[in-house]
Amino acid sequence: MRGTGWTIAFLAVVVLLASERSAQAIPSFAAQTGQPCTACHIGGYGPQLTPLGRAFKIGGYTQSGGSGVRSQIPLSAMIFGSYTNTQEGVPPDQRTHHYGSNGNFALDQISGFVAGRVTDFAGGFVQFTYSNIPNASHLDNTDLRPYTTTFDLGDRELRVGISLNNTPTVQDPYNTTFAWGFPYIASGLAPTPAAQPVLAGAFAGSTLGYSVYGWYDKKLYLEIGAYNTMSPYLLARTGNFFTVGSSQGMMPYIRAAYEWNWSQQSAHVGALYLQSNVNPATAGRITDGSFGRDHYRDYAFDASYEYLGTGTHIVTVQGIYTHENQDLTGSSSSANAANGTDFGNHYSLNQIRLNASYWFQNTYGFTAGWQKTWGPANPVLFSPGELTGSNNSKPNSNSFIFEADWVPFGKADSWKSPLANLKLGLQYIVYTQFNGAGNNYDGFGRNAAGNNTLYAFAWLAF
Repeated sequence: MRGTGWTIAFLAVVVLLASERSAQAIPSFAAQTGQPCTACHIGGYGPQLTPLGRAFKIGGYTQSGGSGVRSQIPLSAMIFGSYTNTQEGVPPDQRTHHYGSNGNFALDQISGFVAGRVTDFAGGFVQFTYSNIPNASHLDNTDLRPYTTTFDLGDRELRVGISLNNTPTVQDPYNTTFAWGFPYIASGLAPTPAAQPVLAGAFAGSTLGYSVYGWYDKKLYLEIGAYNTMSPYLLARTGNFFTVGSSQGMMPYIRAAYEWNWSQQSAHVGALYLQSNVNPATAGRITDGSFGRDHYRDYAFDASYEYLGTGTHIVTVQGIYTHENQDLTGSSSSANAANGTDFGNHYSLNQIRLNASYWFQNTYGFTAGWQKTWGPANPVLFSPGELTGSNNSKPNSNSFIFEADWVPFGKADSWKSPLANLKLGLQYIVYTQFNGAGNNYDGFGRNAAGNNTLYAFAWLAF
């Protein structure tokens, strides 16, 4: 089991680093459209989208309307730093290189963006990121729309398009899904639960995805596509890694959603599906299918509600439930051969994420979230290990997330609008269960509450 524990510890670190999210609310989009950030983003910074913001994204980032030289330059940048403090410091042998066990200031990200309109029918969003936490650079969120157009169907409109992207759900226009879901920003230094559905980011940055979509009457959204992991050569040059493994064949992806917009309110319900057959990862860019493959099937159901009103008082509610079926033939066979065990192949995982937010004048915001993950004991993926392990091999975790934000810019009359935007935030995460238990969850005496995290951040886009 020791070898399996080291593998899961490595994957947990990679997932932790991949969990650092960044928003789409970038000045080049505001300059291009001639609209303030609040037109497309709730809270004036994002990434939560208003109905206009969803239309802009589904329309391939092609909407125009801005004036001047800046509206023709599809370049932006972003930088954010933070302070992280957990209730208990991480053990000295588990701390991130060049950081202390607790109470750390960090330069989380410096990002450059090439994002905006190319023609009336094409646009895109490409992010390049450096982080001081792993002291590395990589190709980050990427969503290219090489072609999109509309068809008039009587008194209805059909928008169709193509997306080429590098992360399942990065192209999705509904912020209940994982690439842009709450928490929209998270610490890269605090421990995070090991168990996550693969749809929640296991293929972030390591895949090439191709999909076609249609949006009928600005209500019914349908998308179908497929993903394939990058080669080790391409991963090395984009600065990314395998997590669960490399795909064997194409991984089908399906998305359906229906939305309503009325009286300055908006709501949607939807579903997602991702099937992945993978050769299990043995190191960052190495996988091994000699013992067989692992098979994951993810089913997700999501919904949201937005009250926009006049912009003075804004309320949003979002939720997503995911069920994952796992056939871990490759990982279980490898673990059995290495450790003389007799683990089975079939497991499952469930997760629910809910959050509600209130914003006053798109300037002062408060969000409360709940995330619960559960499933049967899974000794193939989860074993005892200091800080990141599970003493009882269960994936169960339960957390509550509270965040207060101040966004002084992003409005039509803001200073240097639309060339600068700023978000200052304070986040606190409370764990009642972590990697299978509330007390001594890792088998080394650490309790779930020891990972309670205070995270303060400053986030600037220009």
